[in-house]
Amino acid sequence: MNSTGTTGPADATPDAPDGDGYPADTSLARDAGPLRSVVVYNPVRVDGLEERRAAVEAALTEAGWPLPEWVETTAEDPGAGQARQAVADGAQVVFACGGDGTVRSCVEGLAGTDVALAVLPAGTGNLLAANLGVPDDPAAAVQIVIEHGRRRIDVGEADGRTFAVMAGMGFDAALLDDASTALKAKAGSVAYVLSALKHLRDRSMHLEIHLDDRPPVRRRARSVLIGNVGRLQGGVRLLADAEPDNGQMDVAVLAPRTIGHWVQTAWGVLRHPHRVAHLDVLRAERIRVVSDREQRRQVDGDVIDPGRTLTVTVRPRALELCVPRPERSADLSEGSERLGR
Repeated sequence: MNSTGTTGPADATPDAPDGDGYPADTSLARDAGPLRSVVVYNPVRVDGLEERRAAVEAALTEAGWPLPEWVETTAEDPGAGQARQAVADGAQVVFACGGDGTVRSCVEGLAGTDVALAVLPAGTGNLLAANLGVPDDPAAAVQIVIEHGRRRIDVGEADGRTFAVMAGMGFDAALLDDASTALKAKAGSVAYVLSALKHLRDRSMHLEIHLDDRPPVRRRARSVLIGNVGRLQGGVRLLADAEPDNGQMDVAVLAPRTIGHWVQTAWGVLRHPHRVAHLDVLRAERIRVVSDREQRRQVDGDVIDPGRTLTVTVRPRALELCVPRPERSADLSEGSERLGR
């Protein structure tokens, strides 16, 4: 696995820089008392809403926090507008309760503000929750929030859409697009495995990858993933060296051509993530991927319109995120093993 990159910008936010040129994380110096919160939830994707609501409110009440306001998403506005309104109304924490689409929309609404995003996993998939190590347990998610673990992380802008985890083109978007919603609800990650099997023999893409101001890189590949953090569906860590706040994105170019190659790649991802066959990893602040033909595309697990290009820029440390621990580990899930104890 190869990795290249440049130093990220030092003036990403107005905070005072720390020793490595990035703004210091001052989150823990903020008010440590009870905070006002809003839950933005998807009424279509959230099962057992009343039980989930009771668990959240009980955990907040026990901690001495005020009860949150509960706001529904709509087909016209899947979360961004509700998150922006919560900011305008003085909320200090916004819980995103739903699947990948709800969470990504709340990221879009909160990026660039000081209001913290907390994830309440629900729905059939949740990439950000997997990267945080947040279980499908409302009390555990609330525990993260009331302990005031905060981390400012980068976000990406992909063709006008804001994301916190990763954007992709090719194989990954195809398997997400074709995974059965009914099967995801019943069997979880099994649905993605079955969908992936259908696409193992799809044609490769001929790509031109533009990284910052460097000469373009040409590759033949099955998938390109542009990631801020490293975990895929099911918690599988693909980008072993991805850092959520370094001002750059990792660009994973997957190029297996045969079933045997896929097996080698899968084995490397699962067992030796720093030495993965048929995987090349690059790094940049600005990325533009151009394919020889139209491809399916996704942003944080949310499938978007197909296209021949995928353009991503980084907004350094634009999102305040509730995390199990605030330390500057590359792995946002650090400390999550204690949740719910």
